[in-house]
Amino acid sequence: MTQLKNDVFLRALMREPVPYTPIWMMRQAGRYLPEYNQTRAQAGSFLGLAQNPEYACEVTLQPLRRFALDAAILFSDILTVPDAMGLGLQFVTGEGPRFERPLRDEAAIAALRAPDLDRLRYVFDAVSLVRRELDGSVPLIGFSGSPWTLACYMVEGQGSSDYRQVKTLLYQRPDLLHRILGLNAQAVAAYLNAQIQAGAQAVMVFDSWGGVLADGLFQQFSLDYTRQVVAGLTREHEGRRVPVIVFTKGGGQWVEAIAQSGCDAVGLDWTANLAAARQRVNDRVALQGNLDPMALFGGDAAIRAEARRVLADFGPVGQGGHVFNLGHGISQFTPPEAVVSLVDEVHTASRAYHG
Repeated sequence: MTQLKNDVFLRALMREPVPYTPIWMMRQAGRYLPEYNQTRAQAGSFLGLAQNPEYACEVTLQPLRRFALDAAILFSDILTVPDAMGLGLQFVTGEGPRFERPLRDEAAIAALRAPDLDRLRYVFDAVSLVRRELDGSVPLIGFSGSPWTLACYMVEGQGSSDYRQVKTLLYQRPDLLHRILGLNAQAVAAYLNAQIQAGAQAVMVFDSWGGVLADGLFQQFSLDYTRQVVAGLTREHEGRRVPVIVFTKGGGQWVEAIAQSGCDAVGLDWTANLAAARQRVNDRVALQGNLDPMALFGGDAAIRAEARRVLADFGPVGQGGHVFNLGHGISQFTPPEAVVSLVDEVHTASRAYHG
């Protein structure tokens, strides 16, 4: 087992003292990097990239060659689990992911089964390969979509602007939606545990669409199932704690409830006030976030000023834990030099808040 050379990210998640605030970015391996686009062209398609461990490893490592990031995140897709359940994932150019067989009737939902993890072997092989290639330079994050977010895609069949199909099911036949969510929670816990066994040193649950639910329904249809996932996770591996991050886009209003899900850190989007969120959770968990990804289009001075603002918003770290991140995924149009400015400013300016 290779000794980690930089474990600042893992220690920050555990609210242990660190010399500076660590930074990584959601979707850091992506289309804003020319080398990613070259590798994707070689792979022939997005799925060709995601389902080939060598290609997935290569694009996972690309941002770390350019930027002094404190963690790698596995290059994969949140829809691997429903694809392995037999829904038939396709990526349509310009339209994004689509399922050939969305869950639109009671018979389809009754027939749904938890996936055979062997169908996801390519993900675990990629995790093992990335860990080997990282050689202890930084930790590797594994991830999954939340049960609710996966259910949105499984019922809608693709991304949605109004979530009409899944919300119709929620209001008309909540029993059927609960069946999907229960299976998803089992599948996601098993999937994340297999990533941990393969070498993921932290895991993150992306509840990308939790924020579209009404208050009360978020707790019942999203958070309850995320809590089941977290409760089922392996929390110790290779002799150290495996921290868990839960990120709900649009979930700032529920930060206390999310913090009580059993996670080690709560991810926040850019609409949340970090200082208020920290006060509300009383440093019981670390916080991750929360720069607006569009700030990276402001030029060097603006990027640095915004980075300092986010750090000041969290304040002196003390007994808390802060991992700097964007409030959602990096835009494909981001100039790579913007990331250089951001990482440099976070690493430099954050030292004043530690110690």
